[in-house]
Amino acid sequence: MKMKNIITTSLGLIVLLTLGGCKKFLEEELKTELAPSNTYTSTYGFEVGSAGLYTLTRSEYNTYGEGGAFIHNGACPYEALQVSTDIADAINSDGSLTAFANLTLTASERFVGTYWNWAYNLISSANLMLVYSEKNTNWDTPADKARFQAEARFFRAYAYRTLVYLYGDVPYVETILYDFQLNFTRTPKAEVIGHMVDDLKFAVDNLPTNPDDVKEGKLTKWAASHLLSEIYLLQGNHAEAEKAALAVINSGYYNLMKNRYGVNGSKPGDVFSDLFLENNQNRKSGNKESIWVLQFQFNTIGGGTNSDDWTRRAWIPNYSTITGFVLADTLGGRGIAQLVPMKWWVGTTGTNATGNVAGIFEANDIRNSGYNIKRNWYYNNANETSLYGKKANITEQTWFTTKSLFPAITKFFYGRTENLSLTGSYKDRMKFRLAETYLLLAEAYLGQNMPDKAAQAVNEVRKRAGASEITGAQMNMGFLLDERIRELVGEESRRFTLVRTNTLVERVKKYNNAIKDKITDNNILWPIPQVIRDANTGAPFPQNPGYN
Repeated sequence: MKMKNIITTSLGLIVLLTLGGCKKFLEEELKTELAPSNTYTSTYGFEVGSAGLYTLTRSEYNTYGEGGAFIHNGACPYEALQVSTDIADAINSDGSLTAFANLTLTASERFVGTYWNWAYNLISSANLMLVYSEKNTNWDTPADKARFQAEARFFRAYAYRTLVYLYGDVPYVETILYDFQLNFTRTPKAEVIGHMVDDLKFAVDNLPTNPDDVKEGKLTKWAASHLLSEIYLLQGNHAEAEKAALAVINSGYYNLMKNRYGVNGSKPGDVFSDLFLENNQNRKSGNKESIWVLQFQFNTIGGGTNSDDWTRRAWIPNYSTITGFVLADTLGGRGIAQLVPMKWWVGTTGTNATGNVAGIFEANDIRNSGYNIKRNWYYNNANETSLYGKKANITEQTWFTTKSLFPAITKFFYGRTENLSLTGSYKDRMKFRLAETYLLLAEAYLGQNMPDKAAQAVNEVRKRAGASEITGAQMNMGFLLDERIRELVGEESRRFTLVRTNTLVERVKKYNNAIKDKITDNNILWPIPQVIRDANTGAPFPQNPGYN
């Protein structure tokens, strides 16, 4: 399949096309059976195209490209959205994260370019589906056209979400550009967000309503409404964000999981840990909290690969380097500690690390239980008889120097006894879940100066966790951001949250000792990839402030 021809309209591939430098290549006719002119001729063909959009979306987490639809060509690209915030340090880490963590980004940094390319690839493919949906007349049912257009418009909005958070003003492209362009200009962020709102409102109106009637991982109107709530917050339209969040909460299809369920439901654990066990993410497991789940199943066609979702590797200690330890699925598999959690929120309780840091969890909060944050590590190598079964202490050195032991977030644990050296996680990933919808609702109420209502929304999440309920007097943005850590650490794109709430610089200065004296407002955005600016010779394409 001549896929390059399908995606030549993507701004993210300007460099690829200019390097090709051949006008005939750009005009080459598509004759393969999977060319869009042949594929987008029936409902079945649009199902094929739709599957491609989901694949491209999942490739946001792809690393070195094994069987993946897109290649970041570096470890843990998603964790570039977690470092240089208020939650984790990247100490002597893989070079792919160093510049992001140290605020030494340049316009040529790898993930700066690959996130741009990923987003415009997804936009281009969505636009392709939209254009051909207007041409096609061969639908199985009258509703098919609007349904596929709704999917395409959701994914287009989802891609622009990444672009505006990371780069600010970006070119808005809403159709196929048949003529090769080198004169793009940057569309104001507010205008792009307006288009995103329009796309998501269409998606809400035309995606399926009942999540039990769609295949696992497929979108519903409620996924669109959840994302619409976030984008309204980004727009500053808090009243509409409230309505969109309440639509999901009051839909009758979702609820916070409050009772044990799924695999290991009768074994030691708690309901929060249940959410993150393999095979517990989709509705068929009994999970009614998940709104949208990315599918990464093991040994499944269309599932994950060793190059997908390295979040586990990033957040789990490199414990197997310690004498007395061997790799084990119960310890999360093969971690390499790309990131280490900061003391201020995770605390030092139960460790021998320096300081007496309480952290941000109450004693009864199950999100801080041993099932969800592993602080007690025991030597598991039976061949080391003098150590086997004894506790291995977390120290300042193991936490911040060797990164071999520290309090570990177990939601990312993943291992398989048949291959404990797996790099990728084959566990489905909850992209949107109802707990976050409640926290978006709280953010919407704060934006309307309704702290009592914001506290009520947060309390729905806290009650499930066994934490005490708070009052409106306690409710402010700082508390909400802490609550998002307690509930969503590592799941949310922390950079996006802090950018949206205009708190990135403030929180970094308060909590991130490594860069608190370096960060400025110029670090809120990433630079525009230099190859894009170099290739766009037909019009000025200014760089973001603070970058060359």
